[in-house]
Amino acid sequence: MIPVKRLQYMSGSFYLENKIALVTGGASGIGAATSRELTRAGAKVIIADVNFAAAESLAAELAGARAVKMDVTDSASIALAFSSIPQLDILVNNAGIGLVGDISRTSEEDFDRVMQVNVNSVFLVTKEALPLILASRGSIVNIGSVAGSVGVKQRFAYCASKGAVQAMTRQIAVDYPKELRINCIAPGTVQTPFVEGYLEKYHANEKDKVRAELVARQPIGRLGTPEDVASLVRFLCSKEAEFINGAVVPIDGGWTAA
Repeated sequence: MIPVKRLQYMSGSFYLENKIALVTGGASGIGAATSRELTRAGAKVIIADVNFAAAESLAAELAGARAVKMDVTDSASIALAFSSIPQLDILVNNAGIGLVGDISRTSEEDFDRVMQVNVNSVFLVTKEALPLILASRGSIVNIGSVAGSVGVKQRFAYCASKGAVQAMTRQIAVDYPKELRINCIAPGTVQTPFVEGYLEKYHANEKDKVRAELVARQPIGRLGTPEDVASLVRFLCSKEAEFINGAVVPIDGGWTAA
């Protein structure tokens, strides 16, 4: 049997040695990149995902990592996962979904689903994690979107949900200014399986054209990468960022500056 090569951590700036971190939606896309980056920083990562097989597979690659099954819309599932977590220093609320459509084409069921996954999950997971984060004086990073700061065409429910994530971030920072740190990252369009799924579902016959339009939306001239976002997560969780609290940090290639 060929041994699995496990990713090791490196020392240096933005170091997180022996920190315990939980990443929701941690088995793919930005979540997977974040799990890898926090491991490189020295953290022991708990990969929380509804796709437990994928979480286990990624955990096998990362030194000190383990997987937990978690449905972030289900408080019982969240409580069960946290029952095996005695300590937590870092929480990354990454799990999320998107929806295409203006208000006239957004059904009540679809709106509710987006809010459950993108908003309720941040409430439920953070509330369950709060005693552990307070005990460690830890750090929370919420993965938001530029869609929480500016209007994006045909993204009514998604914009609403990501605006709520920004508001929750600021509010928690106000309630717990000395007990923890919490910040929100607002990415532009990032090249993930989510984007590819969007192109396949809505633009199967014109993928290259629409992908070029997505690139053009970022003034820097390219899509973001999961690794771009993961590096910012690492920084915000580090000692070097200890004066940053309640912030919404864009990482969008200049989109919101244009």
